[in-house]
Amino acid sequence: QNPLSQFSVKSLIDIKVFDFDLSFTNSSLFMLIATIVIIIMTMLTKRQYLIPSRLQVINEMIYEMMSNMAVNTAGKNSLKYLPFIITLYLFILFCNLLGMIPGAFTVTSHITITFALAIFIFFSVTVIGFAKHGLQYIKLFLPKGTPLIILPLIFVIELFAYLARPISLSLRLAANMTAGHIVLKVIISFIMMTGFLGIIPFAMLSILTGFEIFISILQAYIFAILTCVYLGDALNLH
Repeated sequence: QNPLSQFSVKSLIDIKVFDFDLSFTNSSLFMLIATIVIIIMTMLTKRQYLIPSRLQVINEMIYEMMSNMAVNTAGKNSLKYLPFIITLYLFILFCNLLGMIPGAFTVTSHITITFALAIFIFFSVTVIGFAKHGLQYIKLFLPKGTPLIILPLIFVIELFAYLARPISLSLRLAANMTAGHIVLKVIISFIMMTGFLGIIPFAMLSILTGFEIFISILQAYIFAILTCVYLGDALNLH
C-alpha cells in the first residue's frame, strides 16, 4: 500500500453550500476529537482538590510548564495570553498523538492545517505589536547599532525573515509528522512482506514508534515556544 495513502483527506459527511464544499472529513473528525478531549480535561479539573487526582496533577504540570515557558521567553506580560498558548499546545499535542493510533488520521501532517494555525499566530502577534508600540514596532526590523550604510539591506533581510515565520513554523511541524509516519508505514509494510523474517523490523518499529511519540510531544512544545518567542518580540520589541 502507498505510504502516502494514510494522509488522504476523505469526506465522511458531504455538505455543500452553494459552490462551497463544507464536507465533514476525517481531518475534521480528529480535530473535533482533540477539541473534545481538551474540553473534558478542563471540565474534569474545574474544581481543584487539596489531594489532586492524576488528571489534576497532569493539568497543573502542563500549566506550570507553559507559564514558565511564556515568562522566560516573552516576559510576565505574556501571561494574559497563557490560555491561548496552553490551548494551542494541547490541540497540536492531541492531534499529533491521535495520529499515532493505527488507522487514525494525522491532522498535523497537512500543511493546510499547520499553516492556518501559523498564519493566525502571525497576524495576531503583528496586531499585538502594532497595538502596543504603534509605528515604533517597525524598529523590530532595524537592529540597534546597525551602520547607516547597510541599514536598508538589513531592513529587507529582517522583514523577509519576519514574513517567513508562518512558513517555517508550519513546515517544521507538518514535515516532521509526515516523515515519521511514512517511515513507520514503510517498516510495517516490510514486516508484512517478510513474515517471520520481520522480527528485526518489528523491533525497529517498536523503537521508532516510541521515538515518534516523543517527536509528537516535542513538536507541540516547539510550536508553542516559538509562538511565545514571536509574542515576546511583539510585547517587548527586542
